[in-house]
Amino acid sequence: MKPVNLKKLNPDKCLVINIHDGYGHTQYDQYEINELAKTAGFQIEETIDVKVISPNPSFYIGKGKIEEIKQLKNLFDFEFLIINEDISPAQEKKLTDALNLTVIDRTNLILNIFSMRAKSYEGRLQVELAQLEYLSTRLVRGWTHLERQKGGIGVRGGPGEKQIELDRRMLRGRVKQLKERLKKLTKQRDMQRQRRRKSGVFNVAIVGYTNAGKSTLFNELTNQKIYAADQLFATLDTTSRKLFIPPNFSLVISDTVGFIKNLPTNLIESFKSTLEESTNADLLLHVVDSSNEEKKEHILQVNRILKEINADQVDQILILNQIDKNKTKPQKDRDEYGRINRVELSAKTGQGIEFLKEALVERTANFINQEKIYYDENAQQPI
Repeated sequence: MKPVNLKKLNPDKCLVINIHDGYGHTQYDQYEINELAKTAGFQIEETIDVKVISPNPSFYIGKGKIEEIKQLKNLFDFEFLIINEDISPAQEKKLTDALNLTVIDRTNLILNIFSMRAKSYEGRLQVELAQLEYLSTRLVRGWTHLERQKGGIGVRGGPGEKQIELDRRMLRGRVKQLKERLKKLTKQRDMQRQRRRKSGVFNVAIVGYTNAGKSTLFNELTNQKIYAADQLFATLDTTSRKLFIPPNFSLVISDTVGFIKNLPTNLIESFKSTLEESTNADLLLHVVDSSNEEKKEHILQVNRILKEINADQVDQILILNQIDKNKTKPQKDRDEYGRINRVELSAKTGQGIEFLKEALVERTANFINQEKIYYDENAQQPI
């Protein structure tokens, strides 16, 4: 089944199902899936919690819940069912048939939000690749339109070739084409990174959970006006700018895509070249929404993804943002080496930004000294 193109949808009525096992899921999971649905442009008519210890092989949820959803459908007249889990293609089809609704699982929802948000050429290619990788798992037996026979030549397929085989062949061709284009763009990005490295520029990447205030912090530091909003995945495309800090320090700072719990693996793979801005950085500013009750879990999720992309060894400064919501004062903490490793600030009001700039000056100065030592020791072999 092709992912629903949410860009073409008007605000549509939906029912949101929040799956929980009674242990690992918290109330925030419901809040997050609701925010994802709203970001995608849906109007949430009702949200229900469903406890699932062992998923039903056919429908994922129990038959009793299916009857309850039918009653809610008659009451609220919604057309979409959003489920806060990844379900199998067979389960998706059976739910669709049983309920006569368009079923959208968590991965499909996130993929389509990315499709709405991606603006750059590279970003659009990355999203399309991730969507096609997802689609490839949906080409399964049981779909009536895939069971008919196709004859002919060329793209229509050979004599007796089934539609599902034709679809798979065309999909593989497009995936190959996208990977080749992204490979060329990755080479260009690598060359840009190498030039920055050779020029001895200190590179900083802003990372964090989605909607933690990364873009707002980037704008505050660089006096830029990139899009920033109180919504999930407000920006996807990486933006880099040169930052000058008095008296005479300069660095390159990059705003990167936000993370989220259970970020689809195919999205991580497709956005690898973009995420490598974090891997190749000299310093990460790990932005956390200090007002969020789930901030500890968000820190763990971000660090897990950083480890997955081999960026877990990069030096970090923890930025506890949005102190204006907590009505607390800005402050800074230092580690055992005397370096600022934690700053509490508000990117929105600018409170505490001076502490962050102080930390950046310290790290940049240390980087310059290390570069000078490295150059002096290798004077016969200039960098």
